[in-house]
Amino acid sequence: MRHRVYKEINRIANQLIQDQSEDGAWHYPFETGIATDCSMIILLRTLEINDEEFIQELVQRIAGKQQEDGSWKLFHDEEKGNLTSTVEAYYALLYSGYRDPKDQEIQAARRFILANGGAAEVHMFLKIMLAMTGQCAWPHFPINVEVMLLPDSFPINLFDLSVYGRANLIPFLILANTNFRKRTPRSPNLSDLFQKKEVRFYTEDQAEEARSVIKWIKQGIQGLKSHVNLRELSLYRAEKYMLDRIEPDGTFVNYFSSTLLMIFALLARGYSTTHPVITRAVHGLKAMSCRIDGELHCQYTTASVWNTTLINYALQESGVPYSSNTIQKANHYILSRQHLKYGDWVIHEPNLLPGGWGFADMNTIHPDIDDTTAALRAIRTLATEQVDYRQAWDRGVNWLISMQNNDGGWAAFEKNVDKKLLNLLPIEGGKDLLIDPSTVDLTGRTLEFFGNYTHLDHHHPKVKRGIRWLLRHQNSDGSWVGRWGVYIYGTWAAVTGLIAVGVSTNHPAIQKALTWLRKIQNPDGGWGESCKSDIKNCYVPLGESTRTHTAWALDTLISAATIVTPEIENGAAFLVEKKEKKWTTTYPKGRGMAGSFYINYHCYEYVFPLISLAHYQKLVGGQLLTGKSHKDFS
Repeated sequence: MRHRVYKEINRIANQLIQDQSEDGAWHYPFETGIATDCSMIILLRTLEINDEEFIQELVQRIAGKQQEDGSWKLFHDEEKGNLTSTVEAYYALLYSGYRDPKDQEIQAARRFILANGGAAEVHMFLKIMLAMTGQCAWPHFPINVEVMLLPDSFPINLFDLSVYGRANLIPFLILANTNFRKRTPRSPNLSDLFQKKEVRFYTEDQAEEARSVIKWIKQGIQGLKSHVNLRELSLYRAEKYMLDRIEPDGTFVNYFSSTLLMIFALLARGYSTTHPVITRAVHGLKAMSCRIDGELHCQYTTASVWNTTLINYALQESGVPYSSNTIQKANHYILSRQHLKYGDWVIHEPNLLPGGWGFADMNTIHPDIDDTTAALRAIRTLATEQVDYRQAWDRGVNWLISMQNNDGGWAAFEKNVDKKLLNLLPIEGGKDLLIDPSTVDLTGRTLEFFGNYTHLDHHHPKVKRGIRWLLRHQNSDGSWVGRWGVYIYGTWAAVTGLIAVGVSTNHPAIQKALTWLRKIQNPDGGWGESCKSDIKNCYVPLGESTRTHTAWALDTLISAATIVTPEIENGAAFLVEKKEKKWTTTYPKGRGMAGSFYINYHCYEYVFPLISLAHYQKLVGGQLLTGKSHKDFS
């Protein structure tokens, strides 16, 4: 078994070394289904940018994902097709001009849409797309754009929203408050899909829940005293917010959805379709595209920093020396991506210097906690030897420890952006969009970093508060739920974090988690979790094992072990025997928004098996990799 593990570690490591780009990064795809591909076709056609080869390639990818019943799915085991995805595909394919309403596949999609509630029942973001491209009337939205003028001192203000929510909501406010619509001579007619139903952003029940919050916001707006036109000033401020946060590639904070909304919001502000800001934004979105199995895919963002920091760390854990060319190039890339600018995070922590890392290649102003700990793990050895890396380390650790929330946990992007009252606002998916609370995965991973790489343990006040936060948020069955993965991911992050800072493996919370993991192990030795866990708010087994879920579960068991147990042996055997089915390889392992946005990180199939197998080798006392095993060692 040890020999097979060693061989698999070498196989993965050599594959990663081979896949590294010249700039030192790993640009594996960040795959999120067809939504961005569909949106790009609709955007290009609306702007009348006739990039036919690009559009045709997107059409080919979208059409290839259609199911036999005419629908499109978000993930393999979704019980039936996804209505929102199907309307997106139907709209984009017709608007492309390369599919006809009479085509058999289009007719099948139409039948599915009409049989499942029609276009009025789609997710909120698609409702916005349908409204701003003139396919339906703008639904009423109860929040006025004047909310842009509420001061930071007001109990609810713009900076109480998560950075992700803010980036999407601000252009949306411009659009919803101006009822902007843009059709073109090529616009298809989707009116029959709505079945004469009114398109609404929220239900009556949601409106009732939100009434008190909306009333409070309106009172704040009415309290603004000014001799100028407040509406125009608000629209201007919203526009300026976006323009001030355009990244070097022309996108608005490197997200596809926020950039798309910004482009339409600028059109609503009177910009021409050929304005340089819009042209650059479109170019930036197109530049984020990649190829998956030869097919063109418009990525929601790039994951280059995340890929590179994780892979760099994994290779070092498996025994690749930091002096190797691969690690040196990766570290140089990571160092170049540390943030030196202030972002919106400074509103909540005004005396803190920049020092974090972001997720995407061109991200310079919105760092996050997970990428920061990942980057610091990767450069940890060089930080003891080279001045520039030591300075980067000190800035990063200082930023990280200062971003702890008042409740003791760590969030994804900013500090204390967790006013639960905002969840009452009538915005679909608001709990994933509007606030940025402490989460299990971020808190666990941060504790793991502090415990293993800064020698802070459970005696340190900040660490002690983080431990308490995690223990308070364990589920009754022993699992923890993550924000960016689900139950297996959250449990892995929590357990490895707690053990790293000195919590005993005999602690009841640890033992309960280990019992839960052993209970859900599959007969083949692996683990697998369905995206439905995210929708049903409880653990749902996938029915098959995946390498990524198995690696997380295996690493959790190893972190608490002193000997190789049968569960650990069987988990390692699943990874080395590579018994995974093809569809589980591409199955989403990351979550964005419950029920609508799931992520297939292509690097995960390599990274986490490599980490867990390297830790298995350490557990059994085996030798790790030697320089002779790798092509780039000298």
